[in-house]
Amino acid sequence: MYLDSFTLAALVDELLDTIAGGRIQDVIDVDETGIGLEIYGNHRRHYLYLSANNNQPRVHLMPDKLRRGLPKPTQMGLLMRRFVEGGTVAHISQPEWERIVTLDVEGAEGDIQIVVEPMERRANLLLLKDGIIQDCMRRVPSQVNRYRTLLPNQPYQLPPPQTSKISPFTVSATELTAFFAEAEPKAKAQQALTGRLLGVSPLLAREALHAAGYSADARADQVDAGRIFLALQRLIEALKRREWKPGVAENPPRERAFSVYPLATIPNWRPVESVSAALAWYYDAPVGIDAYDAAKQPVRDAIAEGVAKLSAKIASLSASLKDDSEREALRQSGELILAYQYTLAPHQTELRAQYDPDAPEMVIPLDTTLTPLENAQRYFDRYNRAKRALEDVPGLLRDTQAELATVQQLATDLELASNWPEIDEVQQALQARGLWRGKPMQKIGGGKSAPLRVVTDDQFVIWIGRNSRQNEQVTFDKGSPADLWLHARGVPGAHVIIKFDGRPFPEAVIEHAAALAAYYSALQAETRAEVDVTERRHVKKMRSGGQGMVTYRNERTISVAPEKGSA
Repeated sequence: MYLDSFTLAALVDELLDTIAGGRIQDVIDVDETGIGLEIYGNHRRHYLYLSANNNQPRVHLMPDKLRRGLPKPTQMGLLMRRFVEGGTVAHISQPEWERIVTLDVEGAEGDIQIVVEPMERRANLLLLKDGIIQDCMRRVPSQVNRYRTLLPNQPYQLPPPQTSKISPFTVSATELTAFFAEAEPKAKAQQALTGRLLGVSPLLAREALHAAGYSADARADQVDAGRIFLALQRLIEALKRREWKPGVAENPPRERAFSVYPLATIPNWRPVESVSAALAWYYDAPVGIDAYDAAKQPVRDAIAEGVAKLSAKIASLSASLKDDSEREALRQSGELILAYQYTLAPHQTELRAQYDPDAPEMVIPLDTTLTPLENAQRYFDRYNRAKRALEDVPGLLRDTQAELATVQQLATDLELASNWPEIDEVQQALQARGLWRGKPMQKIGGGKSAPLRVVTDDQFVIWIGRNSRQNEQVTFDKGSPADLWLHARGVPGAHVIIKFDGRPFPEAVIEHAAALAAYYSALQAETRAEVDVTERRHVKKMRSGGQGMVTYRNERTISVAPEKGSA
C-alpha cells in the first residue's frame, strides 16, 4: 500500500490546520533516510516525520517525540538546520494529483522549500531555494533519468505530467466505457481504473468495483461500465468536497490498510482522529527505544560475548576451589621421590609407587639431568606455587563476579537506552573493560545523558538513574542519608531516590517510586515485580564493582506493577 494523492491531499489539509504558522524549533536526523521537524504551532509542539525510505516513504505527524537515530548528522540534516531551523512554516501544498508535499518555510536565509516525494522506489526529500536544489536525500544524475535530474545546484522539476489520465471528478460514463473497451485482453477492470484515472489507487478502484457488485479480479471486458461509474461517483463525491474520513482497517494476519474514506473491502475498518494517526498506526512510528534497535545490536553482541567470557572464568575459578587433587599429586610426588631416592637408578625416567595403600600406583616423571633431591624439590616448588595461586582464587572470583554483575547491568542499561548518548555510554564502558572488539569507537557528541526527575502530585521529588553512570550519580551525588533508596530485587536496574524534605514518606509515593524502579529494570515486561526499599544511608559501593554497583541492608520488599515515568 502506498500514499496516494487523496491521502496526501487530506494530510495537507491537516497540516495546514496544525503546523502552518508554526516555528521549526529543531531538526532531527531520525534515520538514514528520514528527517524529523519539531514545530511549535497552535500552542503545542508537533513532530513531523519526512521519510525518503524507498520501501516505506511517508510524511505525517508523529504521536510522540522523535529521537535522533544516527550518531552523526547527515548532510541533508546539516543543511536543514542551517536553512529551516528557527524558521516559520508559511504554507503546505500539493501539486495537483501529484504524490508530493511541499512545505514553504520563511527562514533566516530567505524563503526555503522542503519537498517530500513519498513514492516507492523513487522516494526523495529535497531542499530548494529559489527553485534551485540545495541538496536531496537521493541524488539522481542524468545517466539515471534524462528528463528529471535531481542534483545540487540544478533547477527542480516536477515529475512528467500524466497526460494519459483524466480526473475522476470530470470523467463521464462514456469515457469510462471506452477505457474498459480499450483495455488489453483479459486485463482487470481495476487496472483500467488505476491506469486511466488520476489519483485512483488500487484500493480506491477495488472499493468502486465492490460497490458496483464486482470482485477485485473482475475483467474489464466482463463488467458494466455504467454501474462502476455510478459507484465511483458515490465514492469520490466526499473526496471532491475534501470531506476526509481517516481510518484504518486490519484483517489479520496480513491485510492492513489506511484510508481517508470508509472501507468496505477490508474488515474492521474504524475511524481515527487524524490522517497522521492512521499513517503512524500503519507504518509503526519510528519513536521510542525500539527506534535504536539496529544501533544496539552490535553492542548487545559485545555484551553477550563478555557475559560468556566472564561466566566461563567464574566456572573455572569455582572448579579450582573444589578440586585440589592436582595440587595434592604434586606434593605426594615430591614426598615419594624423597622416600625412594636411594632406590632410584641413574638416568631413571619415572618412579612408580603408591602413596596410599588403597589408591592406585602413581607414575611420577623424573628429569634425568637432576638428582633425586632436585626432582623432589621441583615438585614441592610447583606445589607451593599452585597453593599460593589458590589463595588468590577467592579474591579473583569475587572480582570476576562483580565484573559480571557490572556487564549484566550494562545489558539492562542498553535495553533501556532511549537516545544515542545512552547507547554510547554503554559502548564506552565495554570498551574500557576490553570487551569491545574491533576499532575503538569515538565518543558520540551531544553530552552525557541525565537522570530522570519526577515530581509527584504532592511535590515529592524522585530521581531515576537509567544506566550505570546515572545510578552512581543518583545514589551518591543526588542522594542523602535520609532519602529513600529503591531498586528492583535481584536484577539489574535503576537506582531510584525519593528525596526527604522533612515530611514522612506516604506509602502511595513509595509504591509509585517502586513502580518506576521496576519499569527501569530487567523486570520491565513483568506484570508484577519485587522492589527493595531502604534508607540511602544503608547503601554502600560494592568492593571491586563498577559504576553504580552497590550493596545494601535493612531493606523491605514490596510488590508493584512496573510503571513508566516522565519528567
